[in-house]
Amino acid sequence: MRKHYGAGNMQAQQKEAAAAGVVWLQVISSAPGQQGHVDGPTALALNTQRQAAPAGTLLDPTGKVGKFYGAKTTPHLYVIDAQGNLAYQGGIDSIASARAEDIAKAEQHVRVALAELGQGKPVRKSISKPYGCSVKYADS
Repeated sequence: MRKHYGAGNMQAQQKEAAAAGVVWLQVISSAPGQQGHVDGPTALALNTQRQAAPAGTLLDPTGKVGKFYGAKTTPHLYVIDAQGNLAYQGGIDSIASARAEDIAKAEQHVRVALAELGQGKPVRKSISKPYGCSVKYADS
């Protein structure tokens, strides 16, 4: 996650999505006492600090939403189409590394999926392997 927020990639994609009428929802599923758990004011402060631009932030300390979608890593991204169907799930891009310089070389899976849906096309790559730190659920 640091790779994408630190390089501005996550924020850029959030803003592009918003400009296209897409709702980018950030879900934080870390359990209380676990790495990544934050309260509402802290989540908002972190978004401001990172210049993040999600349409909203859902705090999911029980992990119910994260587990429903099968979220394994942070970030683990999901694209839901206008009909409510899961169109894409996985990593934000094709290079599972912590190096910001890899972003420019990677296929941007989420950006491509949103573009394809915006053009009325099916998402050609609907699943990829997510990467990042594991989600720290209450029962992890």
